[in-house]
Amino acid sequence: MTRTYTGPVAGLPPQTDLTTDTAVFTEAYAVIPRSTMRDIVTSYLPGWDGMRMWMIARPLSGFAETFSQYIVELAPGGGSDAPDADPEVQHSIFVTNGELGLTIDGKDHVLTPGGFAYIPAGTAWSVRNAAETETGFHWWRKRWQPAPGIAKPDVIVVQEQDIEPRPMPDTSGAWATTRFMDPADMRHDMHITVVTFQPGGSIPFAETHVMEHGLFVLEGKAVYRLNRDWVEVGPGDFMWLRAFCPQACYAGGPGPFRYLLYKDVNRHAPLWPNR
Repeated sequence: MTRTYTGPVAGLPPQTDLTTDTAVFTEAYAVIPRSTMRDIVTSYLPGWDGMRMWMIARPLSGFAETFSQYIVELAPGGGSDAPDADPEVQHSIFVTNGELGLTIDGKDHVLTPGGFAYIPAGTAWSVRNAAETETGFHWWRKRWQPAPGIAKPDVIVVQEQDIEPRPMPDTSGAWATTRFMDPADMRHDMHITVVTFQPGGSIPFAETHVMEHGLFVLEGKAVYRLNRDWVEVGPGDFMWLRAFCPQACYAGGPGPFRYLLYKDVNRHAPLWPNR
């Protein structure tokens, strides 16, 4: 099966373009469309070379507070020997184009489009573009939340193409998830999945729950319900939902609608700030 992994459009639109698009930020959700992911909104990090990134989610007081999500672009040879100095932060990586050389605890890996890696908090790792062209990937960061009797998760390195999607119950395969973490593994306090809807497939009720979400559209189009609004989304668009924001969708076709999904799981809700 051929899979598509859309990234930012970059560049700048011509002066003749209209400024109207689907970008919106509300108290319950945000939509950051691909059309806004331009060169002038990129960021950089100390300790990296040959990189730039689009920071599409970061903790905001009163909004989504558990995670950050970046789209990173590496020039040939670009990367970092010390990507993050915080020993309490866990990481997930998903490659959308190029080849990513990843060293985790002294073991080397090369990830191609569809490649996923989970790196436990406190683990030594480094990253380099292993291709002769640009390499792009998503990077999630979340502070790992310890729990009594729970050890840190193991390293995960896998290709999406090697994981069989799991149909959701009573959907006849119209809605399926590709799971990079085992939902029964209590060591994980976040999950990253690829969600796939066949044309006409839907979330047939307004999901309303405590998990925060980041949803990045890889392929296809859909009409997505966010709180009380219906928004049309397509490849490269990002949706960012705070806890309890109602959500549902209809996949529009003609091909599958697929997106990367982040959610926080398996822990008590903190009763004090930053704890």
